[in-house]
Amino acid sequence: MVSNDQRRRQLAREKFARQQERRETARRKAQRRNAIIAASLVVVLAASGGAVAAGAFTGDDGKEKTDAEAAPSASPKVEDPCAKPAPGKVEELSYKKEPKLSIDKSADYTMSLATTCGDIDIDLKASAAPHTVNSFDFLVNKGYLNHTKCHRLTNQGIYVLQCGDPKGDGTGGPGYTIPDENLKDKSLKGNVYPAGTVAMANQYNPQDGKGRDTGGSQFFLVYQDSQLPPDYTPFGTVSKSGMKVLKKIADAGATAPDPTTGNTAPNATVVIDKATVRKS
Repeated sequence: MVSNDQRRRQLAREKFARQQERRETARRKAQRRNAIIAASLVVVLAASGGAVAAGAFTGDDGKEKTDAEAAPSASPKVEDPCAKPAPGKVEELSYKKEPKLSIDKSADYTMSLATTCGDIDIDLKASAAPHTVNSFDFLVNKGYLNHTKCHRLTNQGIYVLQCGDPKGDGTGGPGYTIPDENLKDKSLKGNVYPAGTVAMANQYNPQDGKGRDTGGSQFFLVYQDSQLPPDYTPFGTVSKSGMKVLKKIADAGATAPDPTTGNTAPNATVVIDKATVRKS
């Protein structure tokens, strides 16, 4: 006959076993979710000329997963740390071809983004990525980035703020594309884009090797070291003061994924009131 003490020990063992099973199940789900997120991040960044792929993803068990299971969840709602945008609206500008290369590749250039969250200064790599820097010099001087919002914040798998889309939904571009450049930059070690890197979004698909040289105007700012293959042109580095602004934006978190585009927008109101490029 089982004593009360033996019965209590048996119940405790069963409870412990159930807890371990739940933890293992949660661990497997987390691993599957992180794998899905990592696999889909390239698509998230490949939005300079078309809509982001959305819908259900396939997990490692071959079964279809819903968006709720596959996508990052929203960050807890916090107070918006940024100011209201300056008066004005985005100009609808489009060009048929890449501007003629006119920058001095031996000179130093800086792009300054006066945002609602603070100023972000970017040292540009004119000699290593001349087409990209020349394109931004051209677009910024036309007022292309003024009043545009940074439409995407990714805070799982990779850690980037994406800007440069006049439409604000991940589908906008200047009407032309520019070539990939500087993909062997010495800063890209071990398939990691280090914090402070500024790089181009594009439509490259590593699965079929298609979509090279499809950069437009969208770019992303890395606020924390991020594991990414060297497929995105690194063309600048954020200043120390700019990194503090990025951290403030990142700390505010992101929204839940948009059901149509899959986009996770920053909770902070990040608008580029005015952009400038200067030669020094």
